[in-house]
Amino acid sequence: MAKDLIEETIGSLGLPDEEARAAAHARWAILATAEGSLGRLQTLAEHLAAIRGNEQPTFHHKAVVVFVADHGVTEEGVSSHPRELTAGMLHNLLDGGAAITVFSRFLRAELHVVDVGVDAPPIPPRPGFFSRKIARGTRNFAREPAMTPSQARESVRIGIEVALNLIAAGADLMAIGDLGIGNTTSASAMLAGLTGMSVEKLVGPGTGTREEQVRRKVMVISSALERHVPRREDPWEVLERVGGFEIGAMAGAFLGAASQRVPAIVDGLTSSAAALFALTLAPRLGPFLVPSHASEEPGHRVALDALGLQPYFDFATRMGEGTSAALQMGLCDLASRLLREMATVEEVAAAKEEAFNSSPRNGTSPSPVSPRPPGARDSAPPAR
Repeated sequence: MAKDLIEETIGSLGLPDEEARAAAHARWAILATAEGSLGRLQTLAEHLAAIRGNEQPTFHHKAVVVFVADHGVTEEGVSSHPRELTAGMLHNLLDGGAAITVFSRFLRAELHVVDVGVDAPPIPPRPGFFSRKIARGTRNFAREPAMTPSQARESVRIGIEVALNLIAAGADLMAIGDLGIGNTTSASAMLAGLTGMSVEKLVGPGTGTREEQVRRKVMVISSALERHVPRREDPWEVLERVGGFEIGAMAGAFLGAASQRVPAIVDGLTSSAAALFALTLAPRLGPFLVPSHASEEPGHRVALDALGLQPYFDFATRMGEGTSAALQMGLCDLASRLLREMATVEEVAAAKEEAFNSSPRNGTSPSPVSPRPPGARDSAPPAR
């Protein structure tokens, strides 16, 4: 019997290329910069080298992927916004007015939006939009499991397929984000189920939720976990009983990207819950994940700790949509360019000697040192 795409993808995960990491690390020693002066930008470049299997990685095709879905648990009053707002935000995103569209344009990244469960009629096909609707939102997990086992697996399978298709089209760096009213409730519930952490320490305001609604979120999630009792050792139970379609799809995207050695950047709370679910399915996934920020959501810190990831920045944001993951794309591109394009100590010394020899006191006309042409170091050694 042929393997399912999920099992096949998990089985194909390799290990980071430690030779490429070591070569990238060694390269810093010959560049014209003080040892360790670029701090975590250096370790980021080395991490990317290990993922790509290339000591001087390049990123020419950045892809931001936003998975969108609704959540039945919004019936319990856990959000300040009506469920119908998801469809409105989706249209705004597709029309170019959302924050992530601005980020993507600024970074020159392609934006791809995937409807896996919006409670609205299907949207006609258009560039950058994929309709893979599983259902018009999950069921209300306060009363019944959020989805069936087959729906849970379908959500993950969709995420894998989307990632593999984008990579086949050239994507070499991915930011994974989400959109959907009620998704921080599902994400917090999944984190509680996957980590055993108390719900009170995980739940935050989400998208503008008032204090009394935060208390209600805690009560709704706690009651649902008592009702469904998902086993920590069975992550599929956690997804099925309290998860979301976009969470499963993001998990699949992380797995698909890792299987092709493409760095996948984790965004906020919901994206991190998806990454943690994926990690419980595939323990080899961890080294292929790239963190971005530290969200204002308390559960996000817990998720990052569970993932073993240290955020690169903290702008006190909690927006979602993949915005912080997109911002991290710029840091990834910068870190790899520093590794490739900075002059070596030898090159600086040679330029200095040439300038000295060309000086008037040596009887010759001064000859300015030609600046390094843009992209002079964009060609990297072939992938291992």
